[in-house]
Amino acid sequence: MTFGTAGLLFPAISLLMLAYGNRFLGLASVARLLVVRYREAPEPSVRLQMENLRIRLMLLRHTQAAGVLSLLFCTGSVFALMLEQEGWSRLTFCVALLLMLLSLALSLREIYLSVQAINIELDDAIAERP
Repeated sequence: MTFGTAGLLFPAISLLMLAYGNRFLGLASVARLLVVRYREAPEPSVRLQMENLRIRLMLLRHTQAAGVLSLLFCTGSVFALMLEQEGWSRLTFCVALLLMLLSLALSLREIYLSVQAINIELDDAIAERP
């Protein structure tokens, strides 16, 4: 294993963490709007949206945590290489890869819930139509 191999994940993790951060900011904005909307008119569809959003925020928190842990283990892999501990380097790199896979799987689940939230909004709009 080389420094180049261990360093492969750094750009990918950085880009994903940026995307996850943007996703969080978007969800936080939607949450604030839904709270105002629900206080004005506590409709069942808005409550469903809020419940969906709570699950999505929890998933995103775990997604980000897995991404950060992946970066930590990737850094640990490089550190182990510096100490000429190839066995530890391989182990920490494998853990980093597994955490990255977990992060991506959680992100995919959140995307599916996002589509479900949009469908709730569309159903609500269709129901309001005369």
